[in-house]
This record gives sequence, structure tokens and C-alpha cells, in this order.
Amino acid sequence: MATVERWSGLEVRALREASRMSTEEFAARLGVSDRMVSKWEARKDTIRLRQVNQAALDTLLSQSAPDIHERFASLARPLGTVLPAQQLPPPGPQLQQRQVRHPRDGKMMSLVEAGTFLCGKENKPVWLPSFYIDVFPVTNNDYARFMAATGHQPPQHWHRGKCPEAVLDHPVVFVTWHDATAYAEWADKELPTAQLWEKAARGAHGDTYPWGNQPTPAKCNSRESRIGSTTPVSRYHSGVSPYGVYDLCGNAWEWCSTRSEPGRYELKAGAWTSPFPRVVPAVFNDASAEMLDDDTGFRCATPATAIDALLGEQDEADLSYGSRPGMGRR
Repeated sequence: MATVERWSGLEVRALREASRMSTEEFAARLGVSDRMVSKWEARKDTIRLRQVNQAALDTLLSQSAPDIHERFASLARPLGTVLPAQQLPPPGPQLQQRQVRHPRDGKMMSLVEAGTFLCGKENKPVWLPSFYIDVFPVTNNDYARFMAATGHQPPQHWHRGKCPEAVLDHPVVFVTWHDATAYAEWADKELPTAQLWEKAARGAHGDTYPWGNQPTPAKCNSRESRIGSTTPVSRYHSGVSPYGVYDLCGNAWEWCSTRSEPGRYELKAGAWTSPFPRVVPAVFNDASAEMLDDDTGFRCATPATAIDALLGEQDEADLSYGSRPGMGRR
């Protein structure tokens, strides 16, 4: 798999052509204007893209299909900025990730093993049992399924109760703590405590950010990105936590189940409206349970024992169904 050492307008055009997208389609995937993409391509190798845009291009390239990679490598290799796979630095030590699809809402969840982690700004050792947490925040599309199943009220910014298609894969926002809790109950999950959430973000060794200790605003959607809105939940591939969990810095604040005082609950992650120092996972924030805003959403968690039991019940149901008369292999 090829990678780019430094993106210029030449590599941008090569990726767009390899993806066989129009300027408008390509810009939409990156979350920028089509005028900006045209400007990059017109400036060719005389323009130096901002880090946040280089990170977005890295993510788009990494998520592209193999045939797009082949076409891109063929177009970009003569430019001298594409590194072949054998020149990539060896990956650092990674946790063995276990992910499962929750049988209720269908969302992928990552296992966070039991053990001690360093919590808070003081890095206090805290032991937690094993649990699963959603790989991505609850999206507008996820929330629409919940509404259809329960009749729950839509977020106030949806037009006539329907989410615009352009943001279906963005985190749902304009939800109160009560809305988030209602979704969690419907999904047979719960909102994570602040400590569960923080361990999923920082890992067992208490890294400052999900990706390590280097302050890199380009790895998340904070105010410095200047995007001015939420982004697709899978955009920041280089910013995932050691457990493979996305958007634990920026994009949208996330409700937790930890009560800070009567009627108020903790929030984690920071948001697209937050300056980078506020998206640090150890930072404290809270709000009234009735609060709703365009930068606040949530994700869910569940004890490992609970999801293992649910998956076990599903396996038993499948076996029972397969053992009915006439349901054997033919």
C-alpha cells in the first residue's frame, strides 16, 4: 500500500482521478469546498496543504479500495512523493483488538480488557472490569433507526423529522442526556462512565491522547481544523485509540453516565467547537441533563459479561433454528 510523504496539488489530483470522482464528489468526501480542491490542483506542487487537510487525504487514501491504490500509485509515483510499502516505518506495538457487532443496534464495539489504567490529570491508577464500547459515536443514521423503532422525537434540527442524507454518518447532536439514555436502554447498553470512556481513549498506560502523547490537532476535528461542523465518524483514521475506537478527541462532546452533581452529568471528547487543549480525554466537563447543542452527542458501552451473554443467546437461537425439522443441510 502506497503512502504520501507530503501532499501537494499534484498528489491531490492523482488521488481524485484514481478515485474517479468529480471535484465536487471528492471535496465532499474530504469535507472541504470544491473551490479549495480546484485551488490545490491549480497550484500543483507550489502549495503546501495544512496538516488537517493532509490528515484527511491520508485517511481517504488508507480507506480506498485496492484498485484505487494501484491507480494512485501509478499516477503519483513519478512525482517522487509516494513511498512504497517497504519504506514505511514498522508499526509500533499494538493491542490485539477484539471487535463484535452488537446484536441489538448492529454497531461495532471494541473490547477493553480488565485492568488498571492511569486516570485523570493526576494519572491516578484505577482498576476497571472488562467492557465493550462503540467503535464510533452514535450517528444520525443509528439514531433514525432508534426513532423508527420507538417513536422517540427527532433532534430539533432535522427537517420535518428526517436527517439530511449528507450527514447520516456524522454523530447525532442536539440530544439531551435523557435522549442518550433512552437510546442506550433501547439498545440493551448503557452510557459509559467517565472512567470507562477515559480508559477507552487513553489506553492502560495513560497516554495524553488516543494516538499517544504528541499534540497533533490534525488527528481530530477540533476548532483548529476550521471545518466548522461535525465530520463523518470514520474520518480520522490516524486518531484512533489503542482499542481501535474513533472520535475520542473532538467532533462532538459525548454524554457519560457519571453524575457530577444533581441534574448534571459529565461530558468527554471535546468537539468541533472546542480549542485543541479542551479535547484532551482527561479534561473535565459537565452539563445539565436537559442541555442540547449542535456539538453534543454520545456513544454506548456495555459490560463484557452482558454482551457475551447476548451473543451466547443469539448463538443458541441460531442453533435451535437450524435444528428444526427440514432446516438441516440439503
